Amino acid sequence: MSYSTAVLLGFIQGVAEFLPISSSGHLSVLQNVFHMQTAEEGHLLFDVLLHLGTLLAIVAAYWPDICAIWNDTMHFLRDVRYGNDPPRRGYPGGRLLLMMFFATLPLFVILPFNDRLETLYYKTGFIGAAFLLTGCMLYVADKMPRGKKNGNTMTVLDAVLIGFCQAVATIPGISRSGSTITGALATGHERNFAVKFSLLLSLPAVLGANILSLADAFQGGVNTAYLGPYFVGTLVAALAGYFSIILLRRIVSQGSFGKFAYYMWVVGALTLVASLF
Repeated sequence: MSYSTAVLLGFIQGVAEFLPISSSGHLSVLQNVFHMQTAEEGHLLFDVLLHLGTLLAIVAAYWPDICAIWNDTMHFLRDVRYGNDPPRRGYPGGRLLLMMFFATLPLFVILPFNDRLETLYYKTGFIGAAFLLTGCMLYVADKMPRGKKNGNTMTVLDAVLIGFCQAVATIPGISRSGSTITGALATGHERNFAVKFSLLLSLPAVLGANILSLADAFQGGVNTAYLGPYFVGTLVAALAGYFSIILLRRIVSQGSFGKFAYYMWVVGALTLVASLF
């Protein structure tokens, strides 16, 4: 793997992971159409590192929220242990963590089908159709009325429904951020909170998936000659991901989320055409 390939794949991963355009779909099309393979050529570790790079971007962008989740959870456990009365403000960070837990549960329904889903990464025509479907989803989401719910008013049912949207997004070409943000908007949540919950929700999902893949990566062997490109690609993914999060916040808050729909329709049509050759 060359440095230029690592930089290109890292940039696409960082941008597409958070913007609602499906990073898995874009990487698959790039690798399938232009034969820029990674996992098939012993670079499974690189795929894992790219995702870890985007996780670092989320941690950097939402560090205060992550600290609040940790502190509130620790305070709750301490108060339960010592029988203290809860503070008047409650435990908003701990409550958000609980909602993330319920939203993660639907992913376990997908686990038995994971191997079948992975085969779809190599079907360019299928990914093109999924791009078109993502475009329709984003268009509808942008037309939804502005909600008022946030972390304090989210219900368990809301969290589970958003979780099912995330589970559907394990299909290549379906945007994870687009699906979960759409689910949050559909259940009446405020737009900025929808973005935050969507991205924080990816932390346990992506981290868990990569821990499972890490064993396979090392079992397949690691070529130390590629560690340089791996590091550069991971760094690019983290930086591109961080600025993509900032851009996504601004776009969604301004109500121009639907513009991504037109992009997905164009990319989907081009991908379907490319699959014919």
